[in-house]
Amino acid sequence: MSKNGSALDRHPTYEVVIGIEVHVQLNTNTKIFCACSNAISTVPNSNTCHICTGHPGVLPVLNEAVVVAGIKAGLATNSQIAQESFFDRKHYFYPDLPKGYQITQQYKPICLNGYVPIRLTDGAVKKIKLRRIHIEEDAGKNTHVKASKESLVDLNRAGTPLLEIVSEPDISSSEEARAYLKMLRATVQYAGICTGNMQNGAFRADTNISVRKKGTTELGTKCELKNINSFKFIADAIEYEIERQIALLESGQKVKQETRLWDTKNKVTVSMRSKEEAADYRYFQDPDLPGIQISDELLQTVKAAMPELPFEKFDRYVTEYGLSPYEADILVEEYERAMYFEKAYSMHRSKAVVNWILRDVLGFINQQQISLTECKVTPEHLATIVKMIEDGLINGSSAKTVFETVAQTGQNPVEVVKQKGLESVGAEDDFILIAQKIIAQNPDIVAQYRSGKEKLFGFFVGQLMKETGGKASPQMINQIFKKLL
Repeated sequence: MSKNGSALDRHPTYEVVIGIEVHVQLNTNTKIFCACSNAISTVPNSNTCHICTGHPGVLPVLNEAVVVAGIKAGLATNSQIAQESFFDRKHYFYPDLPKGYQITQQYKPICLNGYVPIRLTDGAVKKIKLRRIHIEEDAGKNTHVKASKESLVDLNRAGTPLLEIVSEPDISSSEEARAYLKMLRATVQYAGICTGNMQNGAFRADTNISVRKKGTTELGTKCELKNINSFKFIADAIEYEIERQIALLESGQKVKQETRLWDTKNKVTVSMRSKEEAADYRYFQDPDLPGIQISDELLQTVKAAMPELPFEKFDRYVTEYGLSPYEADILVEEYERAMYFEKAYSMHRSKAVVNWILRDVLGFINQQQISLTECKVTPEHLATIVKMIEDGLINGSSAKTVFETVAQTGQNPVEVVKQKGLESVGAEDDFILIAQKIIAQNPDIVAQYRSGKEKLFGFFVGQLMKETGGKASPQMINQIFKKLL
């Protein structure tokens, strides 16, 4: 199979149909039906009680914060919010599900018929339709030990509140799938209901893929991709799976309905288990939990408190702040990143703030593998550094030194400039005298510059910077030489 370009470009008579089920782990303080902590714990089976471990005779009590999160998700995804919904039992037997059933919403979910708008690389906007959003509890976690052939069960995650967001088969390429997942992840982050951390399993996507000849309406046999924890890997796995399924059909074989995993080392999908027959989960309404009743008052209260969402924030950054779509997309993609930018920009409204964030701040935290909240260059510090550059108090080289020092120590940038003696020196009259001397000493270069060799302008700036020990303001130097030359 070729690895270059899009699989659909290589097979123009085919199209792909993709639907995605996303599990969003809610960041409530406690679990969905008990008072156990919902925090991540490294100590197995430490955040558990008789309810989340499924002891006989216990009664679950619904966490109201979970319902509020469901409402927020519905509002953020343009969904219809059901003011009456119910819980059902989904029966299956697995070591990490001690009750023998999962509490979910099969028949009357909290949200229906929404959509998530996405921007494609050509600037077009597409609305990915949602079938439903429902509330459910998570199961525990099994760890399989190959050496001893044992399976260890950790029930800390059992009872963690989830929202499952189910799209229609409305996605037509790996590009759209990636854009949809990025937008949905940012949306639940901005709504304040999920960290979006894919490494910790807080945002998990199961991708259903089938291919068919263009012009046909019948769906092909689908395969499900599970347990892929990055947008890039999901897009790569989709491309591979499109190619694999088309190759099977072209050779006269059939696609087998199954669940497949992505092998990141060999860049192939591999079979996990067959799904030729739908499982019989024997759903029925949970008799221990009353229905959810959402009042008009609660709905309006949650709606009034909704923040600006990433799709709208992107538009505002482009139209109001004059950012390029590329810049706006990077800033909006992560909630922390957007908040960092807005705080720094509110303190010093300069395009240079954007450049410093995209180049220096993000470069530094990626190198150090830390989050923005852990970065010692606060938005206030960054705004101060940029303002000192533009006020001519320090030059670009000194600013780099200041940034690096603040990133290590957290010191105030003004103090760093004073301690290290990085202030731009000299008055404008002094610089003019030095510039006049440089021009007088280099008549040939002056003549070449005036004849049209404008790149030689840098020579004069460099000579003056050398004369002043690199502490002169570049802005002032440029202005002086433009006048004199």
